[in-house]
Amino acid sequence: MPAQSLFPTLLYEAEIDGDLLPELAHSIRSLAEDDEAGRRWSADHRYSGYTSYASLNDLPRRDPAFADLAKLLNRNALAFARELGWDLKPKLDSLWVNLLKGSGHHSGHIHPNSILSGTLYVEVPGGSGSIRFEDPRLPLMMAAPASESRFVTVQPRPGLLLLWESWLRHEVLAGTGRGERLSISFNFA
Repeated sequence: MPAQSLFPTLLYEAEIDGDLLPELAHSIRSLAEDDEAGRRWSADHRYSGYTSYASLNDLPRRDPAFADLAKLLNRNALAFARELGWDLKPKLDSLWVNLLKGSGHHSGHIHPNSILSGTLYVEVPGGSGSIRFEDPRLPLMMAAPASESRFVTVQPRPGLLLLWESWLRHEVLAGTGRGERLSISFNFA
């Protein structure tokens, strides 16, 4: 009897039309200048750049570009939920921007209290760090032989939208470039 696949872990990928990206880039840079609380949180937590993660929770109401993005994210999250076999409509719960400096990184983490999470890459200069997903079986593998398949790495590019189930551990690897990588991360409940 041939082997069968059990409990697959899916990663949803889509390309976002480039027309919205310049508007979002402008908004991210404006927020990075104007959001004093976000800059302070980023400095206090040694975030290499700026994030609105802990300071702004109303971006779709605040900026028309984010309102357009929210509609686009809702459509893609619904498509992904159907692909996962879920009979529910995910609700956009939180959305934040990231301006990560060249060598910046973000250690391995999950997104508790959410069902889907994701990132849209807006600007990705050369040398930007990749996002890396960890095989969810890794803590349970005990004496399994070492394998390259324990991690999947995706190189970001402008317009790339990624969605995954929020329990999937992931990290942003350190980059080697000097530019600023702009992205927007989000959660669905």
